[in-house]
Amino acid sequence: MNVRRLAAIDMYGSRGTTRRRRIILAEFLVGVVLMVTWGIWLLSSSSGLGSRAFGLWLTGAGLNYAPLSMYAIALMRPGALDAELAGVDTDRELRRYTVLQLWVLVPLSLVVLAIRDALARKPW
Repeated sequence: MNVRRLAAIDMYGSRGTTRRRRIILAEFLVGVVLMVTWGIWLLSSSSGLGSRAFGLWLTGAGLNYAPLSMYAIALMRPGALDAELAGVDTDRELRRYTVLQLWVLVPLSLVVLAIRDALARKPW
């Protein structure tokens, strides 16, 4: 799975409106801030195992929004989203990535995938 493509398809949706792009960017940024903040708060203030486990999950899942946010910010530049999706069947990709975006629920999964993609692109 390509995390940059996930962000691009999510931002484009079915029509690629500017309004949708802004809403999705805000969703990604708020996801990072709120989920990680709440997760860290639960980890530091809870004494129960269940609350701490939930705090750990919340922090890890919230960190998945960090690469999505970074890609979304990069794709907000004029023409960047169109260039990313040039020649792509967006309807097909939207159906595919609608299911794949459930990986956001697996703590740190998108972080690991984004790092893997970045390392694969880097010329050694």
